[in-house]
Amino acid sequence: MTVLHLADDGEAADLAAFLSRLLHYDRGAAVRLQAAGTTLAVFGRPPSFEVLAIRAVRLAKPYENGLDVRLDVTVSAGELLESVEEAGATASVPGAVTGPPWAGVLPPRGGWRTVPGLPVSDALRATVAAAVAEFRSRTEELTPERRTRAALDRIGRQIWSRTVGDTGLPVRVVHAAQSLGFLRPAAPAPGQEPLALLSSGAWLRLRTPYGSIAVRRAGLGALDVSVR
Repeated sequence: MTVLHLADDGEAADLAAFLSRLLHYDRGAAVRLQAAGTTLAVFGRPPSFEVLAIRAVRLAKPYENGLDVRLDVTVSAGELLESVEEAGATASVPGAVTGPPWAGVLPPRGGWRTVPGLPVSDALRATVAAAVAEFRSRTEELTPERRTRAALDRIGRQIWSRTVGDTGLPVRVVHAAQSLGFLRPAAPAPGQEPLALLSSGAWLRLRTPYGSIAVRRAGLGALDVSVR
């Protein structure tokens, strides 16, 4: 079994927290792992948000000591979580599983450009709080006989499909980022990438210092899909 040596116990704790949040939304969640150099990319899809979550984990040394080999496998999120040893900053790669359809379609590796107009993180968190409050208010106004799953889903789609300013970014992406622990009020550590909205082909990606949320833009069909 392949053992990954993470940069430190903080990286191990963050990986465990990310996996735990994914499992909160889907107890049978799978994640796709890609490791090259000193970075492990963990891809997951919380079904409630219809987005792709990406957590980059720093490794203590280049994968396979820098040999020309890459890790690329889809595994059970629960089994990976069980293997994380925070004190020792290690994680064992479980056996491969048959990946869900999303695992075969990932955002492109490059070609990302900055999209202007993204509010600061405090404003994004306020947007999510206002959307959650509106959802609760509108659903509470429904009489019991009208409070059906279809009615709740309709209200949810109306609210979470709205975009953030003129960016084209759906509010559900920001909600996912906050729910998965990517929109933290604490200042990022030195060297971490700043908050930004990026686009590449059919994809938008909300990048935060703690992880990214990617989403396919509607109406662009299968353009610029990276299948790997």
